[in-house]
Amino acid sequence: MSKRMVVIGGDATGMSAASTALRHDDAGELEVVVLERGHYTSYSACGIPYWISGHVGERDALIARSPEQHREAGIDVRMRTEATAIDTEKQTVSVRGVDDGDTYELGYDELVIATGAVPTVPPLTGADAEGVFGVQSLEQGEQIVKDLADGDRRRAVVVGAGYIGVEMAEAMVVRGIETTILDQAPEPFTQVDPDMGALIREAMENMGITVLTGVAVDGFDVGEDGRVTAVRAGDTVLPADIVIMGLGVKPNAQLAADAGLRIGASGGIVTDVRMQAAPGVWAGGDCVEVHHRLSGTGVHIALGTHANKHGRIIGTNIAGGYGAFPGVIGTAISKVCSLEIGRTGLGQREADAAGYGYVTATVESTTTAGYWPEAEWMTVKLLAEQRTGRLLGAQIVGHAGSAKRIDVFATAIWNGMTVEEMTFMDLSYAPPFSPVWDAVLVAARKAAKEVQGAIPASPV
Repeated sequence: MSKRMVVIGGDATGMSAASTALRHDDAGELEVVVLERGHYTSYSACGIPYWISGHVGERDALIARSPEQHREAGIDVRMRTEATAIDTEKQTVSVRGVDDGDTYELGYDELVIATGAVPTVPPLTGADAEGVFGVQSLEQGEQIVKDLADGDRRRAVVVGAGYIGVEMAEAMVVRGIETTILDQAPEPFTQVDPDMGALIREAMENMGITVLTGVAVDGFDVGEDGRVTAVRAGDTVLPADIVIMGLGVKPNAQLAADAGLRIGASGGIVTDVRMQAAPGVWAGGDCVEVHHRLSGTGVHIALGTHANKHGRIIGTNIAGGYGAFPGVIGTAISKVCSLEIGRTGLGQREADAAGYGYVTATVESTTTAGYWPEAEWMTVKLLAEQRTGRLLGAQIVGHAGSAKRIDVFATAIWNGMTVEEMTFMDLSYAPPFSPVWDAVLVAARKAAKEVQGAIPASPV
């Protein structure tokens, strides 16, 4: 007997789930239908800022597989088609054509919700003006590229100094546009602690980027032609030819909420470890809440790495196998021009919220042997649990060759290592790649000393 799998969303999670389930359908009884409201499937949203900057030459380089390629693999991909409602009792999805408005009901045996995330855009005056852009979809990236090509854009304002914000600030700077980035927080990039954020601010200012922190956007001035002319933040008025909203994203979970599915404190759909939200209903990617292995809380982390894993797990389970998602530790990496940023585990604010007692250790080092001509600076900060010495978090800010070291720390956290155990890890060494004592080892050694100093003497 045939079974129908309906997937809402044709990007990382959705197409990975569809492809995995179909690949394991040995009996040939699975019908897979994918509903995608946009124009593209299976593309790299993370690569959009680099296409805008010109580092990636062609839009199509970001597309892993087109709708036609998926159809050739046996998937019924319906483009410019959106789901408007889910009835879990009847096991139906209400469907509407985005362009023609045609509606119909589509039954399912297994439903996958992969609706992704939507940009955070506060309800500000002028936010809908021409020249104000979010950066979430490939369509939005196209709009920005076209806008930059169509006019003389000399001044850019980026609102928000997180991942999207700093990457889009780089894109503007690379294009030779005078760039200002602003954020409500005391320092940019709140994904790291403020002391590390201060290093990011200094580096960005040295690149010619104006960094304004501790300020909130009040609205946008709009010209008679309907185009943005300035950003207002308190008493500050920033002239702008283009505005990029980089305030992050939130789970696109309203469809699931309307269907009565559980939504977590982070705003994402709650699932079990198999990525099942309800009987016959699965969810994954940027629309879900996931378990943080250190804090024990549900968090929303929008990353393509997780989205692809979720899709594979869902597809495996629908096909009759078993897959489980083990959670996250918040590993991420970014850059702005020559500056690299990496983080994993907990920062101080997160460790405080989770109730940990901890010590910190910060070291400065070079990316290569100090005498190597291309040596660059880097700063590494660690958090270790006060009593056990277990590594809780790591942050890296530095230049070329620094940030990928975060993966060593991520591996250590994932496996519950202490900073003492890390001190003598057998890491690779050659002068073009690392000092003889790599910053990973130096930071671990310093953190181990801090742990020892924090252990109280035994009572007599």
